[in-house]
Amino acid sequence: MAGHSRWAKVKHFKGAIDAKRGRIFAKLSKEIAIITQQGGGDPDMNPRLRMVLLKCRGANMPSENIERAIKKGTGGGEGASFEEQTYEVYGPHGAALLVELSTDNRNRTASEIRSLLTKHGGTIASSGSVTRLFQRKGQMIIPREAAQEDQLMELALESGAEDFKAEPEGFEILTAPSQFEAVHKIVEAKGIKCEVAQITSLPFLTVPLTDADSAAAVSKLIDALEDHDDVKEVYTNAEFPAGAA
Repeated sequence: MAGHSRWAKVKHFKGAIDAKRGRIFAKLSKEIAIITQQGGGDPDMNPRLRMVLLKCRGANMPSENIERAIKKGTGGGEGASFEEQTYEVYGPHGAALLVELSTDNRNRTASEIRSLLTKHGGTIASSGSVTRLFQRKGQMIIPREAAQEDQLMELALESGAEDFKAEPEGFEILTAPSQFEAVHKIVEAKGIKCEVAQITSLPFLTVPLTDADSAAAVSKLIDALEDHDDVKEVYTNAEFPAGAA
């Protein structure tokens, strides 16, 4: 789940890794294989591979799993032909979702995703109606104990970041997608470890979920989508009440 609050996302991601480690590693392996099949196995020459390797690091994915996936993608065999798609979805209680996936069978995936939406109170939105609610940004989330606020803010802004936010839980650095790698490398060169480092879709405005029932309904839809083998990422503009995400 990539939604708000950003700190709930970090906790959710860590919890999901613990609960579904095998499934998450399998999805990351699939993503690596597809990306390396398309763009090669050298991270220096394949920006998309560099991004997914950051996700693998955040999930503590074993290096041998990563190496196997790269070998699979660069093995020279025919393999399956995967198509990347984004579904625009309206969920319960006014929440909007962007669902990114990779599929080797468009019709099968479409049928399965529509079935999940019907079961959990979601509907397919008209083209562009959800995409326009989000913006692509580079995002780094850093725990408070990992850096001094003043020094990190100065470092981030001097490196080309667009925004720096300090909250009780930690710090958030936002960049244009084109500047993400440069800023991230500078931050990490100072020995500062990010909890999250990614190109993501952030909502322009969030939709507050005001009670536990509405939060649970949206969470169930997101969890069902994330459990689907073809789904890579789910972004939402839902803002969950404290302790609900």
